[in-house]
Amino acid sequence: MDFLPVFLDIRGRRVVVDGPGTAAARRIERALDAGAEVHAFDPEPEEEVEALEGRTRLTLHRRLPEEADIEGAVLVYGASEDPARDARLWEWTRARGILCNIADVNEMCDFITPSIVDRSPVTVAISTGGAAPVIARILRARLEATLPAAFGRLAEFAGGFRELIAAKIRDGRARRHFWERLIDGPAGDAFLAGRVDEARARVLADLEAEAAGGSGVGEVYLVGAGPGDPDLLTFRALRLMQRADVVLYDRLIGEGILGLVRRDAERIHVGKAARRHTMPQEEISRLMVRLAREGKRVLRLKGGDPFIFGRGGEEIEVLAEEGIPFQVVPGITAASGCATYAGIPLTHRDHAHSVSFVTAHGRDGLLDLDWEHLIRPDQTLAIYMGLSSLPALVEAFARRGVDRSMPVAVIEKGTRPGQRIVTGTLGDIAGKVEAEGLGSPAMIIVGTVVTLRDKLDWGGGVEGAHAMGLAAERVKEIIAPAGGKADGTTGTR
Repeated sequence: MDFLPVFLDIRGRRVVVDGPGTAAARRIERALDAGAEVHAFDPEPEEEVEALEGRTRLTLHRRLPEEADIEGAVLVYGASEDPARDARLWEWTRARGILCNIADVNEMCDFITPSIVDRSPVTVAISTGGAAPVIARILRARLEATLPAAFGRLAEFAGGFRELIAAKIRDGRARRHFWERLIDGPAGDAFLAGRVDEARARVLADLEAEAAGGSGVGEVYLVGAGPGDPDLLTFRALRLMQRADVVLYDRLIGEGILGLVRRDAERIHVGKAARRHTMPQEEISRLMVRLAREGKRVLRLKGGDPFIFGRGGEEIEVLAEEGIPFQVVPGITAASGCATYAGIPLTHRDHAHSVSFVTAHGRDGLLDLDWEHLIRPDQTLAIYMGLSSLPALVEAFARRGVDRSMPVAVIEKGTRPGQRIVTGTLGDIAGKVEAEGLGSPAMIIVGTVVTLRDKLDWGGGVEGAHAMGLAAERVKEIIAPAGGKADGTTGTR
């Protein structure tokens, strides 16, 4: 670490800024925002500096600074871009032991000015030690997008309960866990959504339950993990994955996604495959209810989207009946993700004006759907869970007179490393898939849009496979809490 990160209290203290333009203006603004008494110097200040004149605690001197001007300053900024002028300012601060920062001259910097994400009173500072400021700006932009604008107000709201929480919960560890649940739980969610009264009532109810020896009812997060590529997760999905105490996950979760879950969360595999269920659906629902009643935050992590052939509706029906709070986060469904990474648009003005999503399997096996109407020249059909029944599907199509020349694509492991795609027609696709040895998970796309693949294929999921794995590992390093195991195996079962 090249610099010690420090947040300095400069309220009411003298700060000197020397320079005419944008760099000086940004430093003036930052110091004023922190409550400093700012003295800015330049004989001919430019528009951005002049626009700040008149702000409280700013004195603009239309001249060069003199040595006496830095007396009593806590910080001095040089932003003139004049080497001789900057060097003179640096020497004056050396003689007086004043901290100095000369813009873009690393050897003349006692400190550096980081990129700031301001959610006052929450402040995030990002620095690359002066090596690559552009990277700091890019990271700042990403953090700006992920931190809700009301996060600072949430900190003030939570701070109003500090004394009450300290009086009600004496144990330090229990108090820390309560704070986590307050900020990163239903109360915090309600506050960020503008439901302040509901948030306050939830905090007080949880506090009474905690003081009485319990932790109250937890919550269930039904989260769609998308088709496999970790980059396709939503910001909200990532936040809830980092919040959960226990995760119930399916077998279709993409490689690298489970590693983004909070490292100390308990993990329970409840995956289902055709005719082979690790845990029956009814038992999964009962388990979610039991864990939530123990006060735990339960992440139900599903491949694709929970409400598109993911049995999400069945699961939240049980939660609603049992009075368990829950949230649902949509994910990119397999049809959309796999087709996109294969270069196949599901709709196109010259090929398909509509798209139908169907599953080949119901409770009792292969579904007897109206295939003749589902497979038409002006429509795309996306078939989930149909690979093992592909020969039977083709036979069902033929019995209903569907044109055997209709284009078909089968996409194995769509959006993931190792994605494979076989294209053909209804007449030959089953043989081609068998010859290639394709396996699950796989998505079947039927329609003339398949013919566009050769022109529109952009290499998604193939060229990006190596980057995908590296990105997942890097995100895991950034957002995983301290204290978890490096391999993410803490609390698994």
